[in-house]
Parts: sequence; structure tokens; C-alpha cells
Amino acid sequence: MGKVFRFHKDVDTDQIIASQYLLYPTVDEMKVHAFESLDANFASEVKPGDFVVADDNFGCGSSREQAPAVLKALGVRAVLAPSFARIFYRNCINIGLPAIVCDGLYAAVETGDEITLDMEKGTVTAKGRTFPCTKLPVHLQKILDQGGLISSLDNPEA
Repeated sequence: MGKVFRFHKDVDTDQIIASQYLLYPTVDEMKVHAFESLDANFASEVKPGDFVVADDNFGCGSSREQAPAVLKALGVRAVLAPSFARIFYRNCINIGLPAIVCDGLYAAVETGDEITLDMEKGTVTAKGRTFPCTKLPVHLQKILDQGGLISSLDNPEA
């Protein structure tokens, strides 16, 4: 179970982490600026195990890997949205951050609500309701379970 941080439709990667912070040498230095233009308190309020819930086309814009990386570094458990920009979605999987397609959840929750994600069943529970989500294919789930693409390549037998 984790807390929801809800964001609108068409959130682009520059809104997740603005380009001026890409000059910082590490993701740990960048992460304190995540969503700065949309929610100045996000980085200080998000806790490990919390969720980003957004409307359609989350992660559009540039293909910067730092956008999902700062969310993972802050402890975001997963990003849930009805749709994702293709490159953002793949960058999430590559770094080991679940990006879960889930219809109906965005309209049913607000920032601060508690939700539970069951990736094995492909469901999210919020406010006593259960929402079906995309259950990831085995090969993508394996990448996530191993912490990302590079880790899974380093340990192909796991």
C-alpha cells in the first residue's frame, strides 16, 4: 500500500525533471527537483512505496532516462496511467521502475489516497474498488524483478 501522487494528462519529461537539472552529476542530486513545476513539495513528501498516478500520455517529450530514474531514486513503487509515451515506458522497464497501464484509476483517486498494486494479478485496489491493469509479460516482469535491463543481462539465468 502506498500514497497516490496524481498528475494530469500529457505530463512531459521536462515536467518530471527540468532540463536545467540534467547538468547535475548524479540522479541523487537531480531527484530533489522532480515535478518541481507541478508540485513543489513532491520530492520532499513522496516516500518509498508511493505511486504516481497520471492521465493519458504520461512521459511524453524527450527520451531522457533521468525522468524515470529520479522517480525510482525517490522510491516511487510504480507509475500508473491509461497510456504512456513509448520511450518513457521502455526507459521505466529498463531501469526497473514498473509503468503499469491502468484505465479508470486516474478518475477514481486524488493525491493522498492509498492504493495497493498487485502486479501478479494485474490489479490496483483503491477506495474499496479493484481496477484491472495490464499484467506485464513474463520477460518484462523478469527485467523488473532483477532491477532493470542491465542487471538482467548480467544475470540471465535468474
